[in-house]
Amino acid sequence: MHEQLNGKRALVCGASQGIGAAIAVALAEQGCAVTALARTQSKLEALVARLPGDGHRVVCLDISDLNALKQTISQELAVHGDIHILINNSGGPAPGPIAQASPEAFTAGLQNHILAAACLTQLLLPGMKKAAYGRIINIISTSVKIPIPNLGVSNTIRGAMASWAKTLSLEVAADGITVNNILPGFTQTPRLDKLISAAAERLGKSEEDVAQLWRERVPARRFGDPKETAAAAAFLASPAAGYINGVNLPVDGGRTGCL
Repeated sequence: MHEQLNGKRALVCGASQGIGAAIAVALAEQGCAVTALARTQSKLEALVARLPGDGHRVVCLDISDLNALKQTISQELAVHGDIHILINNSGGPAPGPIAQASPEAFTAGLQNHILAAACLTQLLLPGMKKAAYGRIINIISTSVKIPIPNLGVSNTIRGAMASWAKTLSLEVAADGITVNNILPGFTQTPRLDKLISAAAERLGKSEEDVAQLWRERVPARRFGDPKETAAAAAFLASPAAGYINGVNLPVDGGRTGCL
């Protein structure tokens, strides 16, 4: 699959670390020019400096600021040209029971995920349609299939994101555009570290005990590497995946207990 994305541009959200950074690398390795978006300038610059190829760019902003997002990406498109691949990826909502979640937590989740993704999609769709090539890939969660305990707001937002994506996939398929969701399981990222820490405090256990308990829930008996999720994203972004549309793809070591 080497260099099969030559001439394509990608916008990768949440690209400063974890799965987002791994996806940026995987796309660049296929010849794609990557625009890396996140909140931390120094991390983005360090990422772009190690990407193979050229044409890579940094966009530093908070994705929850929809006005800034629209203005900045509109300018990016006007100056640097159309973007063909959109990776919607944002840090998940804080853990906690759904019955105790505040309205503000749901609002923030909707803003950071569905509203930001919808805003970016509306901006990028004209260029994708013009090229008759588009890939919209959403990094969400296995909770789309089976809710995860103590992630009430996240379960809600991820499920809504999956429904948004499926609906969109039906609307744009005839234009050569696919919309798919990747559902990471336990993946070794800063997000997983925070969830383990919160669970350890809640259960009165050590972080290593919680980590081991979670590893035992995975048939593969290990946590995933961000590169493994990135490999799935790179395939879905490629021409080879042109007839895969509207799917939820778990990358979870077999942990999700349903078909």
